[in-house]
Amino acid sequence: MTEKKFTKLRKRRFWRFLTLLGPGLTTGAADDDPSGIATYSQTGAQFGYGQLWTALYMLPFMAAVQEACARIGLVTGKGIAAVVKEHYSKRVLYAVVSLVVIANTINIGADIGAMAEAAGLLIHVHFAVLTLAITTIILALEIFTNYKVYSKILKWLALALLAYPITAFIVHQPWGTVFRATVVPHFEFNFEFLFIITGVLGTTISPYMFFWEASQEVEEQEEKGNGNNNGKRIVSRNMIHRMRLDNNAGMIVSEITTWCILLVGATVLHQSGVKDIKTAADAARALEPLVHSFPDSGFWAKFIFSIGIIGLGFLAVPILSGSAAYAVSEAFNWNASLNYKPKQARGFYGVITVATVIGLIINFVGIDPVKALVYSAVLNGVAAVPLLYLILRIAKNDKIMGEHKSGVLSTSLLWITFIAMGAAAIAMFFTIAK
Repeated sequence: MTEKKFTKLRKRRFWRFLTLLGPGLTTGAADDDPSGIATYSQTGAQFGYGQLWTALYMLPFMAAVQEACARIGLVTGKGIAAVVKEHYSKRVLYAVVSLVVIANTINIGADIGAMAEAAGLLIHVHFAVLTLAITTIILALEIFTNYKVYSKILKWLALALLAYPITAFIVHQPWGTVFRATVVPHFEFNFEFLFIITGVLGTTISPYMFFWEASQEVEEQEEKGNGNNNGKRIVSRNMIHRMRLDNNAGMIVSEITTWCILLVGATVLHQSGVKDIKTAADAARALEPLVHSFPDSGFWAKFIFSIGIIGLGFLAVPILSGSAAYAVSEAFNWNASLNYKPKQARGFYGVITVATVIGLIINFVGIDPVKALVYSAVLNGVAAVPLLYLILRIAKNDKIMGEHKSGVLSTSLLWITFIAMGAAAIAMFFTIAK
């Protein structure tokens, strides 16, 4: 084979790999939403390199959880709420749906507020006007564009994450210290440490991701016309393999970005004495080394930070409201699909609209936007615990999953994730009660 043909073959394989990327990549990118950026930045600023290890050790557990959720959607052809409705009591169903809707709505409010505050760094417009404009644009995109177009928009918005990896490798790093902090876990038994680590876990392994990726696997297969033969659900090994490639790629990208945000927060903010991020401008300072040679580097750092927050917010808020809408719609047998027009799925789009508008209203009750991001991450960390147990039970149930039920490795990883997140939440509450 000539070098020219070999180069063409590599390019074809690369582009073929990109075509596999869908729900997994979108979900992984959405994981580093404004709430994630704020929580990771605050963690790096407050504890330096002390929690770098979380990015490495969370990866296999995050990937296992999301793989189980995607597999449930792919194998059953239903979202998680629909599976719960079919196999569990109404009490369990309503508890699950309520947890997701409440956690997502609060997260939506925090993300919209962060997007408005980030935009305010660039344009001097009242915070209320910015939140209204952002909410209107998000709803218009989600309601009036079909899934095929919208999924492409989501993939491109994921590029906003590149600012942190670039910054991480531009600044001088004590790589020996960084390596040890990444590999060797460090733990403190105090409220501040446990609070923020619960937030890190919650913004990384989040309830909305569980429901979104499962439902999007269903959408993806319906879009491609895969998975059914004369009304019978058929799932091939190749479909499972493609799903796992997509999922693993998304989770790896997400955790590399998480590690870079933690590292930049530690090196740029913590070491310069900024240990508490109070405003969007404080968080934007982490990116100043990226543009230090530019005239007015402070403005350009704010510009890049704002574009990242706004872009990832446009990615994450529709996923938050969409996953809530899937859960509610599946619970009440409503039409649920981003491919439907609003008239075909009034309930589905109604939930999206209501959740987003309530999230908008949260910004007018006097909660600080930056602190709200971290608090919403902690709430996700607590809400994820019972949902993880339910996903574990579904994924290893041979009556539901058949030959594609979780094996020993998947089940073990899910159990460890459930125990670790539960222990972190309990320990946090214990330190409050002391």
